[in-house]
Amino acid sequence: MNAAELFIKCLEAEGVKAIFGVPGEENADFVMALDKSPIQLILTRHEQGAAFMAEVHGRLTGEAGVCLGTLGPGAANLVTGVADANMDHSPVIVITGQADSERMHKESHQNMDVVSMFKPITKWAHTIYHPNNVPEVVRKAFKLATTEKPGACHIELPEDIAAMKTTGQPLVPKRVRRPVPADKIVDQAWEAIKTAKRPIILAGNGTIRKRASKQLRLLAEKTGIGVASTFMGKGCVDRDSDQCLFTIGLQAKDLVTCVVDAADLVITVGYDMVEYHPSLWNPKGDKKIVHIDFLPAEVDDHYPVDVEVVGDLAHTLWMLNERVDKDGSPSYDLNHQHSARQQMLEDFEQYKDDDTEGTIRPQKVLWDVRRALGPRDILLSDVGAHKMWIARYYQCNEPNTCLIPNGFCSMGFALPGAIAAKMACPDRNILAICGDGGFMMNVQEMETAKRTNQDIVVMIWEDKKYGLIEWKQQGHFGKHIDLSFENPDFVKLADAFGWGGMRVDNSRDLAGALEAALKQSGPTLISIPIDYRENYLLSKRLGQIACPI
Repeated sequence: MNAAELFIKCLEAEGVKAIFGVPGEENADFVMALDKSPIQLILTRHEQGAAFMAEVHGRLTGEAGVCLGTLGPGAANLVTGVADANMDHSPVIVITGQADSERMHKESHQNMDVVSMFKPITKWAHTIYHPNNVPEVVRKAFKLATTEKPGACHIELPEDIAAMKTTGQPLVPKRVRRPVPADKIVDQAWEAIKTAKRPIILAGNGTIRKRASKQLRLLAEKTGIGVASTFMGKGCVDRDSDQCLFTIGLQAKDLVTCVVDAADLVITVGYDMVEYHPSLWNPKGDKKIVHIDFLPAEVDDHYPVDVEVVGDLAHTLWMLNERVDKDGSPSYDLNHQHSARQQMLEDFEQYKDDDTEGTIRPQKVLWDVRRALGPRDILLSDVGAHKMWIARYYQCNEPNTCLIPNGFCSMGFALPGAIAAKMACPDRNILAICGDGGFMMNVQEMETAKRTNQDIVVMIWEDKKYGLIEWKQQGHFGKHIDLSFENPDFVKLADAFGWGGMRVDNSRDLAGALEAALKQSGPTLISIPIDYRENYLLSKRLGQIACPI
């Protein structure tokens, strides 16, 4: 074998089924070797789309998604999606070609230091310098990418190294058991929890792991403690559970924020402050905090941890559940949590029967979307004003059924992500919601969806502006710059790409259009005029919330 063929054998040993990407001259040996492999190359129309597809594959399966680009511009195009995956803790392997090693030291065509470019946005980035090193490099990259907390790893393969003969053989992947916390520290955490009067659980991205979610649900049910999740923790507890306090993170006072204000103990579980900084929920830095996570807590003035429990999250929660079973459930004052949950439920229903014409309220859209999708169906949110509405108004029964990029927060995520979601979960309905700004950033992947015949639905909330930026500028400065633009006729665009397409102008027609779109074969686009006057009404209403003492 040459090194490229050995590389492919190593990927097969890791269980890789598909690679998303765009080939180039400098990874030709790799692509030719891939052509002889059962691993499928999903040809994308831009490397950024490939990186987002790999990210979503990683988030949904827990296995590393793989994306491919060539040297120089191909590698640079991967950066945004790779950074998004890494900051949102999705396991991804990034493979790029590189110039012949005999010219890497000097100025030469398309040659740049790609590894240095990827180092700040990955857990590990490395060049293969010798063909016999391929098995170790590949195994290390996959091991690091999937180890908690997951992230991206980059492997660079120079074109002359790829063609060299090698006697290496793939290494056999072995599962690594994560360390668990000592009984003594779990006892301390349990003591803090059982002596609290008004505790609350703040659940983050780590709790959507399958076993962690199961144990968290048991803890909430056994103790009655309410659970508020970050955007990426949605579904960690069932939205129909009495303990579900829905989502926190709008960076404005909300009903669930009042519950945190009233809490005498905040139990953070799998929480990443990259999503929702503690200065926003603990402005005085005086909250008592029990930190439960795979890794030690970040050092921050607003995050003074009283008890720090580090280890496998599911096992830690299991250990706490054992203590609840032994000692019994403590007595808490949780009336404020029940009240906040009831008020949120009333909020969700406010516009469920809205019948406005010409524009559609975000609340009505998300009510109809929630009713159209089943408990295991998957909604992907792009980044924009719609993300904030989805975060507050779309709640989940199961973990990993609402994918929101909320660490790096990159626009352009949802359309390519929907393609990968359907490939990973072919038995589920897949719906992506995009703003017109974010949708156009990776519009070319409409061709990929059609060519690969994916049954996905993409909904565009059209307001012809960068609505979230306008909303934030208006709130902060009392005015905003000109953020408007024009769009193509999205129904005609859908037709040009071979998609089904429909325009829905009236609230009363949306539920039927969604139902029809989800039944269609192949990709379908729905365009709606969104009523973003509601942005300012929501800000005003949230600003008037007075938390009870």
